[in-house]
Amino acid sequence: MIPFSILDLSPIAEGSDAATSFHRSLDLARHGERWGYQRFWLAEHHGMPGIASAATAVLIGHVAAGTERIRVGAGGIMLPNHSPLVIAEQFGTLEALFPGRIDLGLGRAPGSDHVTARALRRNLASDADEFPQDVVELMDYFAGSTRRPVRAVPGEGLDVPLWILGSSLFGAQLAAQLGLPYAFASHFAPQMMMQAIELYRANFRPSAKLAQPYVMLGFNVFAADSDAEAQLLATSMQQAFVNLRSGRPGRLKPPKAGYYESLDLPERMMLDSVLSCSAIGSPASVKEQLQAFIARTRPDELMITSQIFDHAARLRSYEITAELQRAG
Repeated sequence: MIPFSILDLSPIAEGSDAATSFHRSLDLARHGERWGYQRFWLAEHHGMPGIASAATAVLIGHVAAGTERIRVGAGGIMLPNHSPLVIAEQFGTLEALFPGRIDLGLGRAPGSDHVTARALRRNLASDADEFPQDVVELMDYFAGSTRRPVRAVPGEGLDVPLWILGSSLFGAQLAAQLGLPYAFASHFAPQMMMQAIELYRANFRPSAKLAQPYVMLGFNVFAADSDAEAQLLATSMQQAFVNLRSGRPGRLKPPKAGYYESLDLPERMMLDSVLSCSAIGSPASVKEQLQAFIARTRPDELMITSQIFDHAARLRSYEITAELQRAG
């Protein structure tokens, strides 16, 4: 089977705190390394009560220092929030500290609401539109291009793999034009997934970094020893999405029996849509759902995310998924 990787938001569970989330993220990365996952990515979000990975580069350093082999990276850094030079320096530092283990995924969204994005002191009116230019500028800093009047130290001359992240056709086209690997956020925004994959593959231009198109897809897994237990575990993520879409983001809530059935029809339809790229159930059920998704989309890699309230249950879900990946 294709490689599997881990996407972690360092979730803050109800009744817990960020320090505990960081400890659990490192614990998950160490288990993931032993279980054979290819990479461990953290995502930039701001102003979210249930997500602790805001200072993404700092947390990447924490995880990389506590592991030995697994690749660690950003899935992703929201480039409109930052100066490309600063990101080159941050990830150049990480690559210098942990050579050959750092990935840099780049997203176009702010990773927050507009009020929070303004507090990050970037010009929202133009920065998203300048995303392609910012990506090229960042590439130039790593390459040491003479087109830039300043140098990224550290960063210049270091091989930090860049990925384009997206949930629309824009990112797919940009990744194809630049000859970069492409990661699609199908774990929460699957509506344009197939179109984006087809566009990327059809328009891919080989580059010095990548000879052939490479597609990674986000995929939710809630795996447990029984279908009933897995369905219950998934209700924490369901509550998180309903609360977020209702303008009430909060910490990750405990599972709630009968939660899906208690929702109104529009809320159920919303969940069915945003979480359509998911596998929920026992090992046998998850295997069947994973195989069907892979057969339909033909990805080169899956980025597995499991937003589960209980840490032990989250580890078990990733362990089951790793066992299925090894078994093929």
